[in-house]
Amino acid sequence: MAMQFYASPEQVQRDRSEYARKGIARGRSAVVLTYEGGILLVAENITTLRKISEIYDKIGFAAVGRYNEFENLRRAGVRMADLNGYSFDRRDVTGRGLANAFTQTLGAIFSETQKPYEVEICIAQVGATPESDELYRITYDGSVMDEPGFMAMGGQAEAISNVLRERHDTAAELQDALALAAEALGSVGGENGQPRRLEAKQLEVAVLDRRRKGRAFRRIAGSSLNELLAGSADVADADLGEVDAAPPGPAEDKPTVSAASVDTEGEAPAASDDPAEPADDVNGDGS
Repeated sequence: MAMQFYASPEQVQRDRSEYARKGIARGRSAVVLTYEGGILLVAENITTLRKISEIYDKIGFAAVGRYNEFENLRRAGVRMADLNGYSFDRRDVTGRGLANAFTQTLGAIFSETQKPYEVEICIAQVGATPESDELYRITYDGSVMDEPGFMAMGGQAEAISNVLRERHDTAAELQDALALAAEALGSVGGENGQPRRLEAKQLEVAVLDRRRKGRAFRRIAGSSLNELLAGSADVADADLGEVDAAPPGPAEDKPTVSAASVDTEGEAPAASDDPAEPADDVNGDGS
């Protein structure tokens, strides 16, 4: 009878951690940082697949690692946020609550399954001031950390974090914050250790705008992104892009009186002012 090799629980956990870290480090990096007008999310991304998305009104999501795995987490987070907001109140949906849910999910996957998720995610919630912004880093094993104003994930995250740590300013304007994020991402990965200059087509950029009522998430792309990367401060606020899915337009005024509210045995409904428009068929028999 074949005998199974024994591995201590500590060794199993170390092997899983090493496997997940290597998978995350192979991916391109992403940074999240606060600025005067909100929270900026920037990812190096040359594909059409999204690393940055909206979770709820004031909450954004950024991730690195295996796309199919963090996309499953994102969709679960959106469903949870919508359910809680509908069942209770929209103010009850918080970044901290979502971070706790992601922590429990990733912790259970890391402990109970053979293969851990190769993901690292950030849950960002914009507040009324830069001091009230919240950034939560959730790692592959379910660990969660509250980051102080900026964070880098994936690739050579430590080197990128050093650049952000030296120059991050919560009072910076959007173009300055974006220039810092692009410079930090381009500080690694160049030939012979040289820095790179990242172009707009290599970046995925979005903001959580604290001045925007309702849904604060907006993507920045196209000419607006090119102008901001070029250092232009003349980009209008309305040109910074829109949310992923535009909210529905205003509905038509609902009628105050319905057919069901009319006494069908008594007075007939009032005739329409338009002679070409027939009266409502209250009795349902064509009369």
